[in-house]
Amino acid sequence: MNYAIEQHLDHHRLHHITIGTDAAARFVREVADLSEQRLTYMPYLRLIAADSLQQIVGVDFAVQINALVRDRATGGFTLAVEGGFETMDQRVAFGTAVSHLIGMPNFDDMTGNYYACFEVRDTDDSDSYLRQAYRLFTLHTDGTYIRERTDWILMMKMAERDAVGGESRLLHLDDWEALEHYARHPLAALPMTYQSPPSKNYPVVMEKPTFYEHHGKACVCFIDQFVYPKTISQARYLRDLSDSMEASSGVVSLPLPPDHLVVLNNHFWLHGREAFEKHPDLYRLLMRQRGYFREE
Repeated sequence: MNYAIEQHLDHHRLHHITIGTDAAARFVREVADLSEQRLTYMPYLRLIAADSLQQIVGVDFAVQINALVRDRATGGFTLAVEGGFETMDQRVAFGTAVSHLIGMPNFDDMTGNYYACFEVRDTDDSDSYLRQAYRLFTLHTDGTYIRERTDWILMMKMAERDAVGGESRLLHLDDWEALEHYARHPLAALPMTYQSPPSKNYPVVMEKPTFYEHHGKACVCFIDQFVYPKTISQARYLRDLSDSMEASSGVVSLPLPPDHLVVLNNHFWLHGREAFEKHPDLYRLLMRQRGYFREE
């Protein structure tokens, strides 16, 4: 078999998928001419990469990963290829192939592209927590301040050195003890104002409720950095909600080795990051793609 799906060793809801060495080598050969630049300039090539992957590993691969990411009981998976990759072009092509088998990525205004890569180093002067290595990156969902629907998020570790800590922190809504309390709160359905910081190059103000229903289940839209409550009671609700999530026994710290990626359903998974241990040469490069399902 060209790929295998197993129960994830570190999380009871997630699955881990491994693509075999031969299939991975064939994919690398198939996409040898799909550089980062070509994938950026010619959008149809992103779907060609997706088609190459499913033709190599099997057309049922797309069915399987879509079933995992849409299923409320799971809603996510990690994925790796045996042997890893050698170049950034190969990594971007692989992540792009996976994302385009699931749906279409949102346009990323910060990078002007369909994906973004973030460096984490010892020092940082950004205006958000994303690149600040030595503090906890609190639990949140993506797409809070963008117009496009954000059904899923893909994160792939592209490179890393001198990094201890920094594990992904994950919380599935159904593992949060206080979900019913906060989802039924009088402020749960009140539209909250979201606005990005200057570095995002996205001067749009959005209003979105913290909780909403999808297929009869509670879903969440929240990030503590970019929400602007209008009253003290709203601020208290958001603070208490965030504190409750952070203290939940359902939070799992998940290691993600280089050349591995994780895909999560953005409606009912929250994600964050553990703090790194101090090191002057700390370096991590992470690719993010986030987007919407092609159809319901």
